Amino acid sequence: MSFAAAMVIAMAIDAAIGWPAAVHTRIGHPVTWLGALITALDRSLNHAEHADIRRRALGLMAAVFTITLAGAAGWALQSVAPEGWGGAVLIGILAWPLIAVRAMHQHVRAVAVPLSRGDVATARAAVAMIVGRDPATLDAAGIARAATESLAENTGDGIVAPLFWGLVAGLPGIAAYKAINTLDSMIGYRTPRHDAFGWAAARIDDLANWIPARLTALLFAVASAAPRRAMLCVLSDARHHRSPNAGWPEAAMAGALNVRLSGPRVYADRQTQDPWVNAAAPDPGADTLTEALALYRRVMIGIAAILVLTAAGSGW
Repeated sequence: MSFAAAMVIAMAIDAAIGWPAAVHTRIGHPVTWLGALITALDRSLNHAEHADIRRRALGLMAAVFTITLAGAAGWALQSVAPEGWGGAVLIGILAWPLIAVRAMHQHVRAVAVPLSRGDVATARAAVAMIVGRDPATLDAAGIARAATESLAENTGDGIVAPLFWGLVAGLPGIAAYKAINTLDSMIGYRTPRHDAFGWAAARIDDLANWIPARLTALLFAVASAAPRRAMLCVLSDARHHRSPNAGWPEAAMAGALNVRLSGPRVYADRQTQDPWVNAAAPDPGADTLTEALALYRRVMIGIAAILVLTAAGSGW
């Protein structure tokens, strides 16, 4: 069975219809199911009175349990899939909700459209849906920067990474990756509650995204109008990012569009002084988001073409 064919089917379905609201209302979404499990484990195992070493151990157990359960569910479903095209289609349908091609585009477009009209308030409300920083502190450039960074980073961990692990290991791979990513997004933060308990989740996520983040940077560079500038920015600035992975697609995006990203930002509970990525470039604006979305679409087409060629090379 060609996992490449299954992944391109999943990608095509999501690009065409996303995850319909009617379906979400009726059955929710696999990420919400994982989220409910992680929340239950966090509440039952993560207690402030425990020593940090115990919280780390329990956090590791929670992460391993969640990832194993997701992978096992994927394996069980994949094991009953028929051989050939029937199996590829079934796995593609089951993998479909684990890829966010359409949702990512819609979320960023919801910021770009009002920002292009000068409607900063609406754009600020839209960007608050996809970033964790305090939206009240963001001017037009800050809104554009936050949305561009989100598009770059989430292309990696919301699309490239699940497709990569689905290509490597089929439905168990993509399901296990989605568990890893959801764990990191919920408990992988350096807060008093999760610094110890979420340590393992954050480290596992770093490992799972190491290759996909670098692939994403390469894809952004190759699909851009300035591949050399994009790659030079990656080589000079990616390693300075607070994340060992997010800096790669962000630096590629910054170089490709010739804007500066990252830098100081304000969250609800703290302010950070992160270094700039592509510091000498101008601030992004509404037109940057339009260009970023066009680059994103080219990357999606490129990924689909790679998957089709891979599937054809393996005899479908």
